[in-house]
Amino acid sequence: PDLKTGLLSGFQRLRSGGNMCDVVLEAGGVSFPCHRALLTSSSEYFWALFGETTAERLAGSVSLPAITPEGLDAILNFLYSGWLSVSSPTLPAVLEAARYLQVETAVSICERFMTDGLNADDCCRYANLAERHALSDALEAANQTVAMEMGTLLQESRDDLLRLNIQSLMAALDADEIPGVKEVELVKLALDWLDENGPLPLLKSNLLLSRLRFGLVAPSDLADLSSAHTAMATPLIRSQLTRALEYHRLGSAQPIRQSKQSTLRASPDRVLLVGGGSSPDWPERQMLAFDPRSRKFSPLSSGVPLRLRHHRVCSAGGFLFVIGGEEVNEGGEEGKKSVAGATSKQVWRYDPRFDHWEAMASMLERREQFACCVAEDVIYAIGGRRPRPDADAHASVASVEFYDVATGAWRRGAKMPRPLHGHASAALDDGIYVSGGRSGDRGDDRESSREVLFWDLKGRVWEKRASMAIGRFGHRLAAAHGFLYALLGMHEPFCDIERYDPRSDHWTRLRPLLAGSFNYGMAATASGNLLVFGGRRWTLSINVTSHKTRTCLFLIRIKQMCLLVSLRGCFPVSSFLLS
Repeated sequence: PDLKTGLLSGFQRLRSGGNMCDVVLEAGGVSFPCHRALLTSSSEYFWALFGETTAERLAGSVSLPAITPEGLDAILNFLYSGWLSVSSPTLPAVLEAARYLQVETAVSICERFMTDGLNADDCCRYANLAERHALSDALEAANQTVAMEMGTLLQESRDDLLRLNIQSLMAALDADEIPGVKEVELVKLALDWLDENGPLPLLKSNLLLSRLRFGLVAPSDLADLSSAHTAMATPLIRSQLTRALEYHRLGSAQPIRQSKQSTLRASPDRVLLVGGGSSPDWPERQMLAFDPRSRKFSPLSSGVPLRLRHHRVCSAGGFLFVIGGEEVNEGGEEGKKSVAGATSKQVWRYDPRFDHWEAMASMLERREQFACCVAEDVIYAIGGRRPRPDADAHASVASVEFYDVATGAWRRGAKMPRPLHGHASAALDDGIYVSGGRSGDRGDDRESSREVLFWDLKGRVWEKRASMAIGRFGHRLAAAHGFLYALLGMHEPFCDIERYDPRSDHWTRLRPLLAGSFNYGMAATASGNLLVFGGRRWTLSINVTSHKTRTCLFLIRIKQMCLLVSLRGCFPVSSFLLS
């Protein structure tokens, strides 16, 4: 390296003094005296230019009209010094010269400069540069940035989007994640791009418009868009519009009829938090969205239709279902305000595509503190508590019912061997597991159970499995990487996590959490991590909300079973993974 540096320094001194230069390169009327030997040893272009059979072999000057003086100067400085000076304004000229002169090391440096400096201001320009010069890594990175920054670009740099090359625009419209942008805005962008860059051959316009997800466009907008542009009238695009309208008419069956055309352009690990709040007697209606990558919460404009506690939430086909629970309302008696609760059997479905709530068919029974999970596009409501008809009290139930998403109706299933409430459930492989809970509300029935039941989806029977090491009540059960994980309950004096292996029918106690809580929300991410949100804990025999004004997140990485505690305090929530 020292010898090479010394040689380059020597050539640079000779060039600076105009000594022993044997060829002059000209670009844009500017002359650059150079050394033929150095150029030939550094570039395939110059090796061919000064070959034995070329006219330029002995020429005193060579004109390079295809490149600019700025670009040629930068590349010559690089060849003589090993340092490439490039900035955002000079990048096009430098890259053009590096590509033309076949200085691949300089091309690689330009590509790295592009990928490292991508943002909303230059991603469209860099995408066009990368596409023009066939820089695959930079093109892919620029296309991803265009998709992620689409919201900003539509508001502030729409002209840059209209000048985007068609390959990059198609890649952006193909993206599974375009945050904060409604699909109808993407449709309008594509049609404006066609007006700005057309007319295009039918095949190209179809390729572009077929990247749009018309199932994410409201029916009223679809009707207007179908006649907004001649490109929308082709047989291919008309068929996609027709399928989108059919999807909107499916009603309760929408979750099981998902396709790419109706799949949200959002992170697969986005979590919605439903209910909870700083007071257990007055739950919040507002929902929060949590992004695991940035570890930030953001409020949604829409709130839950009712104030609920002890309810259950689940995900099916990208829709959120809020089921049962105790509906909390303000009451009044002799001028005093009070809070009254009534066990509910209502079912609400939230469509994040249009921020819309819809009442679905109610359960057959009122339930709270029950277990709920989804298996094979069927929602199961298992056990729980309901009001006694003859007393101001609640009774545990063993009944099971399931919601067939295809028909939109609830049906009764086989009862559990005994009544339970405060238990947990999770679907794994070909069955549903139910763990812990309590049978009754007084006497010996107040003991938290260690028992684990298994519902065989094929055989339609309840079976016993190995019991947990700890009796749990008000806990959570999650499936990840082929195992079950039982976390934190209400009364046990432990923070232990247990893992169940269905192959060996065996539970293993794992590293405990730093602090126990209950009434928390939990979701398993696509990567297999468990997110635990909020909760309450016991202090001097009184259950209290920890860090009342803040929200706490536990991130449990299953593979290493390590615990990260971050963000802002604790309150009780129900959580839901939107996938």
